[in-house]
Amino acid sequence: MKDKFLLLGIALVSLTSCKTTSLQVANVQPQKNISINKELKNDEEFVKIIEPYKQKLDKEMNQKISHTSVDLTKQGDNSNLGNLLADYTFDGADEWAKSHLQKNVDAALINIGGIRTTIGKGDIFLKSVFEVMPFENEVIIVKMKGADLQGLFDYYAKNQVNNPVSHLYIETNNGQLSKTLINGKAVNPEQDYYIATSDYLALGGDNMKFFSKGKAIPTGIKLRDLFINYFKKNSEVVPNTDIRLNFTGKK
Repeated sequence: MKDKFLLLGIALVSLTSCKTTSLQVANVQPQKNISINKELKNDEEFVKIIEPYKQKLDKEMNQKISHTSVDLTKQGDNSNLGNLLADYTFDGADEWAKSHLQKNVDAALINIGGIRTTIGKGDIFLKSVFEVMPFENEVIIVKMKGADLQGLFDYYAKNQVNNPVSHLYIETNNGQLSKTLINGKAVNPEQDYYIATSDYLALGGDNMKFFSKGKAIPTGIKLRDLFINYFKKNSEVVPNTDIRLNFTGKK
């Protein structure tokens, strides 16, 4: 099936490259499909060409950048890896905002689905971060009125999902909001707040439509690069295990 789509794609490219407006098919000849599987032999010349680059990449990816004495996992509403990466997002965005906006970031929010795997106890390698965050997502700071943050809290109350947060506390009881704090304080409806997140979420990914009420400020920082830098800054990773999402009576 993949081969059929490949041939169809080639045919479409060929057609769109024609200078005439009429569709004409000429000299069509059947070709043999090549199945890509374990029986397909390596191109030895190609292997020789890429080998030096592969060795260089492997060496770079296998460099140690930090260490953890515990498994960093995605499990639970307050997973240690989720909390860690949310904190890194907050810290990196806050540093950028102070420099470029002369403002402080108030909180950070990332999605658990964007964290693709876990990090086992022991040395943390560069490749570990690429495996955790394979996407090219950018850090976005969304400026929002306090009144519009209700949409964020309602989202968590409705979905009861463990999307990691930093400097936020959201408590629900049987699906109803019972307590919401930002930086340990109640939200001021008239105040402007700066929330760090990813471009994917800022654009409404994972149905986070509440971000559309704010102003998105791009930072140009890749989330993965930010994580790498913070892992390198900390020779021993000690994730926070505090309660940030407290879903009492969660089904």
